[in-house]
Amino acid sequence: MAGRTVLNIVTLCTGNVARSVMLGYMLTTLAGAQGDEWHVRTAGTHVTEGSAMSGRTRDALMKIEGLGDHRYGAHRSHQLNQADTEWAQVILASEADNVKFVRANFATNADKAVQLSQFVRFAPLDGNFEAQLRAASSHEPSSEFDVKDPAGADQPTYDACARQLWDLAQAFAILVAERVD
Repeated sequence: MAGRTVLNIVTLCTGNVARSVMLGYMLTTLAGAQGDEWHVRTAGTHVTEGSAMSGRTRDALMKIEGLGDHRYGAHRSHQLNQADTEWAQVILASEADNVKFVRANFATNADKAVQLSQFVRFAPLDGNFEAQLRAASSHEPSSEFDVKDPAGADQPTYDACARQLWDLAQAFAILVAERVD
């Protein structure tokens, strides 16, 4: 199929119950809509293994038009590990501290980690995916590009986080379209 991209993606946040989960479902939806084959794992840097996503996360996801129908109750949190970093072609982090965690704990795969907002901002429009990742990940992680953690906040904060991630996910999908072999 022309334009089909195959990509292994880890979405990363802190607890793996909100941002990385939202982004994982979003990227899965976008890949399906585009006919791409993106394999998505979600993970966190400081996880209580096996926790369900928060109800506010689920409710925020359900408000995103075009996100599709998913089994949101199936998610269980997962601590990022070496196998994840080896498997991934890219680790899309929610915040600078997530990238720093990968660099400190998984140095051999640190070049795969980038803040999602930095990828969208700095990935060149030309070149292949690897060149895009190199360009985006060459920037120092910065809190300026963080998708703020909604943990402990009210539903409107979760909804705003989901809308921000949805915009970034769609931009990511456009940027990498037809760039991965």
